[in-house]
Amino acid sequence: MDEEAKHESGSPARIGATTDLPHDRTTVARFREAFPRARWSDRLNAWFVPGRTAEKRISRWLAEVEAEADRFADEKGRDAFAFDPIESRYLEATPATLQIQTPYSRTVVNEVREIPYARWDADRRLWTVPYRSFDELRKRWPTIEAAAGRSEPEARQARREAIKGTQEDDASKARIRERRRKRYPVPADDAPPFERAVGTHVGIVFFMGTDGELADPATVSAFYFPTAYGEEYVWASWRSGSLEELVTTWPARTSPNERELKRGWWMPTLEELRIARRVAKSRQRARERRDKKDASGERPAGSA
Repeated sequence: MDEEAKHESGSPARIGATTDLPHDRTTVARFREAFPRARWSDRLNAWFVPGRTAEKRISRWLAEVEAEADRFADEKGRDAFAFDPIESRYLEATPATLQIQTPYSRTVVNEVREIPYARWDADRRLWTVPYRSFDELRKRWPTIEAAAGRSEPEARQARREAIKGTQEDDASKARIRERRRKRYPVPADDAPPFERAVGTHVGIVFFMGTDGELADPATVSAFYFPTAYGEEYVWASWRSGSLEELVTTWPARTSPNERELKRGWWMPTLEELRIARRVAKSRQRARERRDKKDASGERPAGSA
């Protein structure tokens, strides 16, 4: 914001704006060249630029410097990639960005999200990473590539074949069947609020109600969370939340405490909501793509 600043000698107030700069000579020299009337103020501990439009001019100059720095960082990353490229079927180098396309893997998603400036391209179903982030990508690539390989259909099928008929296979199938029932155990004397976002051991859900059916403690412990001694649980039905519902949910200020974790439900944190919102957004986009495809699809066979 434009401000009035007194000159060091005590002269009348002057209209202008101040800015702090990195303490390297090159940046300061470029700043002095762009703003020849700028003066250093010991009292303000900043550079003072006079004029009513000083703030706008400083902001524009800083934006140009930042954009130039980004271009330089991209060029540096592009050179680093050219000198020692990552060769992988999951990575494609284009003149503008590095593109990552893998089978779905939660590990891949978590790793890529830690890379600065990485972006998800929903239309092309791939991640884009600018060359300026190449060093971070290289550091995380072994984990990304290994997780992608494990998520290939052939690898998944091989794992299923390897455990076929074993106790692990039976347990996996039982867990899937249980999740499809869209039910969750809640304490009979401490039920969660209905029709609002609630954190649970299976993610954020919206409870719809309960008919009072008692939950078997063995089932609760096997598929949900360890039951508390002497606690009685009932089954509550639940649904996933829409993106709009999750976006408008106010997060809890603190993470769930030990009592809430043992109870099985709590008010969701911001990080939990962010994960749920990303899932809901992906689900919404997939639904929109299906609707668009259906609207422009071929006519049924035999139609006029």
